This record gives sequence, C-alpha cells and structure tokens, in this order.
Amino acid sequence: MASTPSGPDPIGPAPSGPEPAALKRRRLIAVVLSLVLVAVVAVSALLFTRPAAEVAAPVPTITDTATPTPSETTPPPPPAPAPPPPPEPIAELPAAPMNILVIGSDSRANAREQAAHTAATGESQDHRADTLMLVHIPADRRSVHVVSLMRDLYVSIPDYGFSKINDSLQVGGIPLATRTVESLMGTHIDHTLMMDFHGFKTLTDGLGGIDVNVTLPFQSTHETQHVFTPGVNHLDGQAALEFVRERYAFVDGDFQRVRNQQTFLRAILARLTSDGALHDVTAVRALVNFASGYLTVDQGFDPVGVAILAYGMRGIDPNAVVSLTLPTAGVGTAPGGASVVFPDYGGIAQVAAAMREGRLPEYAGG
Repeated sequence: MASTPSGPDPIGPAPSGPEPAALKRRRLIAVVLSLVLVAVVAVSALLFTRPAAEVAAPVPTITDTATPTPSETTPPPPPAPAPPPPPEPIAELPAAPMNILVIGSDSRANAREQAAHTAATGESQDHRADTLMLVHIPADRRSVHVVSLMRDLYVSIPDYGFSKINDSLQVGGIPLATRTVESLMGTHIDHTLMMDFHGFKTLTDGLGGIDVNVTLPFQSTHETQHVFTPGVNHLDGQAALEFVRERYAFVDGDFQRVRNQQTFLRAILARLTSDGALHDVTAVRALVNFASGYLTVDQGFDPVGVAILAYGMRGIDPNAVVSLTLPTAGVGTAPGGASVVFPDYGGIAQVAAAMREGRLPEYAGG
C-alpha cells in the first residue's frame, strides 16, 4: 500500500502475485504459537541429546565367518556435527513509551487487500472499525494500558466531517482512522495494526483457544448462538469472536461489549506470558512470522520491529493491565437519524493527559 502523508499505511505481501511496492504484511500478537514451537524445540532437543545408554546395542549374530581382528574392525563413525550457533539476540527498544492503535475490522473479506485498495485508489471499502483500542505501553514494558473507544462515538473525521468514528476506516482506511483518533485525543500514535474476523479466529485457534472468565453470562446472537456460562470458559476462535462482538444480549449493548473485549485482551496477555515464550528469542521470531499473515500494520512496523517490541515485553505482569473506556457524554441521534454516542471532551482531555504523564493507572483507579 502506498504511503500517504496523512498517516500509517497498511502493508504486507499479498498471498500471490507481485508484492505491492509499499505493502508489507505483519503482525502483532506475535507470540501465538508458543506452545507448538516450544514443543517442537523440546522434542528436537530430546532426540539430539538422548544418552547413549538409551540407544539399543547391536545384537550379535552367529555367522560362518571368522571373527575380525581389532585391526580389521570398522572405523569409528565421524564425530557428531557441532551444535548450531545460538540465535542472534533481539535488540532492545529505547526506553520510551509507545502508543499503538488496534483496529478490529468487521470485514469478512481480506482486510489487507481492502486497505491496499483504499490507499491506491482513494475509494472507500465495505469495512468499518468494529473494535478500536488505543494501547499504551509504558517505557518499562512491564504493564499495558488499554483505552477502548466506543465505535459509535460521534466525532469530527478530518477532511470528512462529523460521523461515527468507525466510519473513518471505511472512507479513508488505516491512515484516516489513525488521524481521527489522534485528533480526538491530541495524542501521537506510533503504530497502527488491524485484524479482520478471519485473522482473529485463526490466531485464537493457533493458541489452542483462550480461557476467559465470564462475569456476565449470555447467549450469543451470532452464528452459533454460543452460550457463555459464569466462570472460566475455554473459547475456540469462533466462540471468542462471538464473545467480543456481542452487544444485543446486553441491556447496555456496546458498553458491555467493550468490557468483554478488555476481558479477552487480558486473557490473551495472561496466556502469552504463562509459558515464558517471550523470553525465547527463537520463539518470538517464529511466532512473529506466523502472525504476520493475519494483521495489516503501518509501514514502519515491520517484523523486526514487532519482534523487538514483543521481546521487550517479556517482563510484563499480566495482572498489571489497566483498561478503561474513553469518557462519553450519553447517547443520542445524529442528523440523519443515526444512533450515536457523544464524546465527553473534558474527560477525554484528562485521559490523554494522564497517558502522556504516565498516570493512567491512577486515573483509572480513581
């Protein structure tokens, strides 16, 4: 996807055919196939380091030939090959905070191809931002602060006018969606990544599913009408998608859906940090490569950058995830009759200031 001066462009190699000049596919949830990779490494290590005592000795056989003298014996096998060199270390990021905009596209088509089309032609595509989260990663990389934005937030979209914030993705792709959030919050966004429904399901299944603590039981109104019971539920990709998308089953609709999305994000972080995969340089690189097929990211967020960020977060405490919803000022109707959520600009300014000053946990807890 061609770079534009207005914001980051989605990039990534197409599944087939020539690669667009400025497009590269990448991916953040970098750490997804940790269990598979660690298992492969463990099995390989077992095979190559098995003690000689475990190897069956040759069984002697009776033959008519004379027993060879020591000088006639077969020469010893050559020495085992030298072990491979240790993996090249991953560089450390500068000790500075980072803001990443995470977009969940409601597209069932290929979100990367749609984003590339918007960038190349300026034509809007049939996908909106089903999920919008601004993820703030402090300089010490030991916690994550997540600010969720209501998708029906009625805001000014640069060069377009007032509309729901999720329309920004449809009319201007990732660059305009990024500019819109930056304009609303007065906050610089370092990188943007987007995932569609298919990518979300595939990555969740790649993790072997996710254990989510359901505090408000409900039955989904989506494809399988999955029933979510109180307590810990093990969710595969389809069930997880229905969990984070559901709104009609709740009295407060989108507000509970945002809470469920935050719950799911915490569950993913807990899973990814539970087995130490982020401490394994080889695992981090392999998992970034696996994930790169499902995310569309901005041009500056290549696999090297993703791996550096993932490795830099190896000391994260999954219990130190702070999540909140950007303040709103009630619901209403926009010109034209659309139901919208009005932003609380004073509250938004306070959130942005707390983020810049590293006070977001205190703000959320207060």
